[in-house]
Amino acid sequence: MQQVEHAEPQDFDRVLTSMCTEPHPRARAAAERFLATNPGDPGTYETVAEMETEAVDLLGAVAGHPDPAGYITSGGTEANIQAVRIARNRAETNNPNVVAPRSAHFSFRKAAELLDVELRTAPVVEHRADLAGVAELVDGDTVAVVGVAGSTEYGTVDPIPAMAALAADAGALCHVDAAWGGFYLRFSDHDWGFDHADIDTMTIDPHKGGQAAIPAGGLLVRDETLLGELAVDTPYLESTSQATLTGTRSGAGVASALAAMETLWPGGYREQYDRAMANAEWVAEALTSRGHEVVGPHLPLVAADVSVPMTDELRERGWRVSKTGAGELRIVCMPHVTRSMLRSFVADLDWY
Repeated sequence: MQQVEHAEPQDFDRVLTSMCTEPHPRARAAAERFLATNPGDPGTYETVAEMETEAVDLLGAVAGHPDPAGYITSGGTEANIQAVRIARNRAETNNPNVVAPRSAHFSFRKAAELLDVELRTAPVVEHRADLAGVAELVDGDTVAVVGVAGSTEYGTVDPIPAMAALAADAGALCHVDAAWGGFYLRFSDHDWGFDHADIDTMTIDPHKGGQAAIPAGGLLVRDETLLGELAVDTPYLESTSQATLTGTRSGAGVASALAAMETLWPGGYREQYDRAMANAEWVAEALTSRGHEVVGPHLPLVAADVSVPMTDELRERGWRVSKTGAGELRIVCMPHVTRSMLRSFVADLDWY
């Protein structure tokens, strides 16, 4: 009956494949302070509603959009579903389809099923969207073209400007899933953001590289009219409409996201990126020198052809590791992953 009082959460000292991390202390404190507020009722909870506007503005700064609209979601899945919903709702077709590379997150399969939209998956070349393959699938019923900016398996970035141009030519929206990559990409040389291409919607999650507490995802749209495609009337609230997928939302995510970004943007995130990339490059070299075939790092993520039995042995030694769909070991150098931690991991790998 008192199990929760004695239970301990997962310790991060051997977590190598999570795309979430320990929240920044200020983000953790802010989440606790605003836990009982509801940004879904902005007329009543005015302070947290104002904070959400500030959080969206800061997300826009990260993503290269000077005047964004959007809101703090529960995570990337909700944001991706909402982006597909926007595209479907604005389109004039009875047979809507969305074109995405095979590297797209599995949340797009959920979105297609929930929204009765056909999901067409294009081939990838070296884990990036193949433009010719994407173009071949786009037709008059295409409502959105999806690009991935920091894939969850390999950390690769699709050719976003070219994909946005394809979408525009088809009269479709361009959605970028930068849920994990967004907080790293700003400090890289990739073209991925609103300032690089005519993107319409974007997923970017503060509770990943942004170091906010879970749940704190993000949906950004180019302008308010796109957000209006989601609006429903809310007759018993002080506000007249609501564009979010969920109704009641904890203000913890909003407050935590804002606190993290106010503390870390931009200098803290740049330092985090530099440290994470240095760690990813170090572990990639360590694995390569031991004869493993390595993919990356394009961002702070490395995939390597470590055998399944070896992976099972690593798990038995307490390492939290996972595989790509093709069976490679994934190592994600999140803020909690230190060089010392990686050295210990490689030492255990050498044991086998």
